[in-house]
Amino acid sequence: MISRTFRLAAGLALTCAANAPLLAAAEDIVLAPAPEWAKPGQAITAPVDATGLIFFERQHIQMHLDAAGQSQFQSYRVKLLHPQALQLGNVVLSWNPSSGSAVVHTLAIHRGGQVINVLDQAKFEILRREDQLEQAMLSGILTASLQVPDLRVGDVLEVAFTVRSADPTLGGAVSGLWSLAEVPLPGQYGMRLSWEPGQEPMTKISPALQSAVTRTPDGLSISINNPPPLAAPKNAPPRFVWQRVAEYSDYADWSAVAARFAPLYVRAATLRPGSPLKAEAARIKAAHADEMERAAAALKLVQQQVRYVYVGLGAGNLTPADADTSWQRRFADCKGKTVLLLALLKELGIRAEPVLVNNSGGDDGLDQRLPNPGYFDHVLVFATIAGKLRWLDGTLPPVARPSLRPILPYRWVLPISETGAKLERIGWQPFPEPQQITLYEMDARAGFDAPAKITTTTITRGIEGLTQHAQLSALTPEQIAATFRSNLTGGVFQSIDHVRWRYDEANDASVLTIAGSGAVDWDDDGDGAKSLSLPGGGFNPPDRRQRDAGQDQKAPYFNEASFDCHVTTVRLPSATKEAEWGFNTWFYTTMFGRLYYRGMRRQDGTIRLIRGSVVLQDEISAEVAARDNARLASFDNSMAMIYYTPARNTAPHPAQL
Repeated sequence: MISRTFRLAAGLALTCAANAPLLAAAEDIVLAPAPEWAKPGQAITAPVDATGLIFFERQHIQMHLDAAGQSQFQSYRVKLLHPQALQLGNVVLSWNPSSGSAVVHTLAIHRGGQVINVLDQAKFEILRREDQLEQAMLSGILTASLQVPDLRVGDVLEVAFTVRSADPTLGGAVSGLWSLAEVPLPGQYGMRLSWEPGQEPMTKISPALQSAVTRTPDGLSISINNPPPLAAPKNAPPRFVWQRVAEYSDYADWSAVAARFAPLYVRAATLRPGSPLKAEAARIKAAHADEMERAAAALKLVQQQVRYVYVGLGAGNLTPADADTSWQRRFADCKGKTVLLLALLKELGIRAEPVLVNNSGGDDGLDQRLPNPGYFDHVLVFATIAGKLRWLDGTLPPVARPSLRPILPYRWVLPISETGAKLERIGWQPFPEPQQITLYEMDARAGFDAPAKITTTTITRGIEGLTQHAQLSALTPEQIAATFRSNLTGGVFQSIDHVRWRYDEANDASVLTIAGSGAVDWDDDGDGAKSLSLPGGGFNPPDRRQRDAGQDQKAPYFNEASFDCHVTTVRLPSATKEAEWGFNTWFYTTMFGRLYYRGMRRQDGTIRLIRGSVVLQDEISAEVAARDNARLASFDNSMAMIYYTPARNTAPHPAQL
């Protein structure tokens, strides 16, 4: 699902174009005066002593709403102050032709009192090639490009155009937002929202913009000259980024959004009589008696046998293709894969529903936003399997099974139901198990002066584990071994004997093992004594949680969820006695909502270190941050050390693991 949310920050609305060789005539670009409803306002003049890259004499966007959808008018006048600003002469605009043509109103250079009409000298070229084809995306979006000739430093470039947005899936319902960057470039910024009679939407203006709002019977506008920087509080949760935002929406609530999409998924997941998917479901049912295994088999079928291709042509941006069509062509996007999975699960008698989610991490504080389908960029399946609710995502690699918690840390999701559904909060929880475990084994039994046998095993779970699966599963064992030998030989390893990789589906983990040999850097402590700093044994102190005096000092501090564990095992030289070995401190402490722990154990001719950290709280208060700032000096950042003292018995540490 592609967001329809309009955004305009400090950058230009027209961006730099990618090179594309397939060009066509420019007649699809319409040249016409600005519509009557477009009111860009009076521009300001750049100061004589203006410095930097550019100065916006006007940067304006207007959304005009009617019964069929909305039109977006954009206009800017920008003074070019630096040679690098000449890149703005590559003028590019994109639009969906199913909503209508792009209309260009103005493209001119202002120079010393002279106005030069660029369109008298150059024309837009339409790029017919899909600009994201390599990413398996068919959007249908057209792009037009024009290189402004004879553009110079000191010129003022003026551009104005209108594009139409009318998605048939939404039936004329509109929603969107305008936001101002945290540190805008100098100049004038404006937004206007206008509507035809009877089309007034709900609006919500953030407090930082309220004083700049002017309201009229048919709209509202915001105008700001040289807006000051307004950064989100440092290390605050993502929702605090919403500093200067204006939102609008036709949806009364989130239930209305869900109700708009529900019939589309019900219809698309209804199989035709004699559908081959019915036979696939029957095959799965016969092969597996357990409901969980049936659901897993259906999920793997969708993941493995239907490749991912985003299809946004026509109404496909928001409307899913039906299950039989996706199965026949064997490609689908997240909408199509979700529908396929829903159809199979229904045939298997498993209750399931589609769920809209945000994969980009932008759903923190979604409950405080106006209802807008553009805040979601993905859809997956929520099913009741063997009495438990599980997440199923048909776009993940075929080793991703139905899971009790989503693979990404969603905060708010929207189930799709014909009777409507409320926005649901996904309660934050620490990871129940390490997402990365590193096992480091050093076999030094041959003695202090001999190379040690070294084996490292890395166990990776979650999205990182699936990413590793995607990278390594298509390689042969020989290719994997050659790659790691080339990259790692000369570091820890002097030589590598073997590299083995596998994905453990039962434990949702990617497992990489590398075995070889390498020198051990024993420190000589005199009189035959030795010591060694163990790999992976220490922590760097966490950063101080502190903000600039101008920022919100009471805002909470945010922690990304994580859980990692490192285990180092040293097999001691055979010529020594276990009692001659000792090790240094252990600790177990929580700071800034994260638990840090380290412990060691001496047993059976080995010393084993376990060190790890886990985030226990995703947010901590400013008071907790201040308390832990005062404790930073006491944080134990020592390396884990083992010591050999010949002919001396060392008592075990009282706090051994």
